[in-house]
Amino acid sequence: MTTIKPKIKLSDFFAQIYRVKAGGIPEFKMFIDGQWVTSGDKQTFSVDSPIDDSVIAKAPQATMSDAENAVKVAYDNWQKIRDIPAIERIEIFENARQLLLKHKDEFVKTLMLEAGKTRRDAEGEVSATSDRLRMAMEDARKIFGEYIPGDWSEDTLGKIGLVIHEPVGIVAAISPFNYPLFISAAKIIPALLAGNAVVAKPPSDAPLSLLLFARVLEASKIPSGSFNVVTGGGVVGEALVKNEKVGMVSFTGSTDVGKHISSIAGVKKLHLELGGKGVAIVLEDADLNLAAERCVEGSLRNAGQRCDAISSVLAVQSIASELVEKIIDEIDKWKFGNPTDPSVMTGPVINQKAAVRIHGLVEDAVSKGAKLIRGGKYHGCYYEPTLLDQVPLEAKIAWEETFGPVITVIRVRGEDEAIEIANKPRYGLDSCVFTNSFYRMWKVAKKLRVGSVTINDLPRHGVGYFPFGGLKDSGIGREGVGYSIDEMTVLKTISFNLEPAKLGKRRRFPRM
Repeated sequence: MTTIKPKIKLSDFFAQIYRVKAGGIPEFKMFIDGQWVTSGDKQTFSVDSPIDDSVIAKAPQATMSDAENAVKVAYDNWQKIRDIPAIERIEIFENARQLLLKHKDEFVKTLMLEAGKTRRDAEGEVSATSDRLRMAMEDARKIFGEYIPGDWSEDTLGKIGLVIHEPVGIVAAISPFNYPLFISAAKIIPALLAGNAVVAKPPSDAPLSLLLFARVLEASKIPSGSFNVVTGGGVVGEALVKNEKVGMVSFTGSTDVGKHISSIAGVKKLHLELGGKGVAIVLEDADLNLAAERCVEGSLRNAGQRCDAISSVLAVQSIASELVEKIIDEIDKWKFGNPTDPSVMTGPVINQKAAVRIHGLVEDAVSKGAKLIRGGKYHGCYYEPTLLDQVPLEAKIAWEETFGPVITVIRVRGEDEAIEIANKPRYGLDSCVFTNSFYRMWKVAKKLRVGSVTINDLPRHGVGYFPFGGLKDSGIGREGVGYSIDEMTVLKTISFNLEPAKLGKRRRFPRM
């Protein structure tokens, strides 16, 4: 594997957001009240690249006081974003989109270095963020509200009602490492569009791309104080979640952290997109070439670090061996290695701790009878694309989220057993089914206890044009173009008594 020394290289456009310290390591700043600042106690943490475990940057280790100050700033400046005409907010996002595309290569290289993404995956994330900015007008359609004529009910005769969407106030947007730019943007854009102020916390493993995005929004004339970014660990997140001035927490991450947030948040709106155990059910009438190709992509894309990844393949016994052979052919097409090589399709996972956790699941499965067909080894942050066949239900990997490049094949007798197994995990985010029978696909889609079911393809949230979200331990709420607005606004009902002006409708006949 080629050894490189990754370095962050940015244009003068980003000059104010960092400084280069001794040793050539850039030290980034946070964005609070329209200013680029260090932490209150000047402490920083290292940002390591999964490519070779080298330190590529430093970021501020915000204190609890820094986080509380960011919320206060957002609260004090909330009216600024509310007072901007909505069409001007759209224009801000269009300006941001143009700047993002102008600096696309810098975003791509930063994502590759901080998150270990392949160029294809990094380019896809930047493009998705661009599309999310472009689709802000679609979000706006969900803010229009509703008119209710009162004469359809006895107790509202002579009245009319307006139901309008109002901002929740301050949104705390907390994002994960697997899509540190796009998931952050997908929270920030609808929150600001709806007239909320935002305090965003990027993942500590990959905080840099969001700081670059903050610079883009700053240059696009987002009102000072209405958008803030604080970096750091759990202390920062807890301070944001507990703060009574925060009206909503939008969090994407692990189920355990999501449950903790729910326990300490107090009375505020919560959107939690948590873990997943995406299942691919492959029935005997499926197109096996298609199923094999999409199951491999669904398991290996972004090194399997996706909440909507395929985490188990439930294959009907009669076609399972043939499907596994086709999966072997597909998995061998996925070049594995250093993501700076343009031909590589699967790079490292986020850190060595993640690789060790994945390996523990694989070893447990093999010890309980699973057949290791490919992979099963790791080197630093690099976990080889792995194929496990005949995985027994006693194996932990049959039930736990893998979040790594492992294809887990469980053989089943038929669709009913597949549905039963698919519904057993504590998660309920995404799953898919491969079949050419309309009635069977409908049966599976209706019986699966998940937020989204995909027919004859891998699950993928993409830009969020279709809404997504989970059941059970996969979270609460829905994200997506237009749907995030529902989460980030509250309904206000305004009723008008028309009787004084004799405009309200009256009964012509007495009630029977």
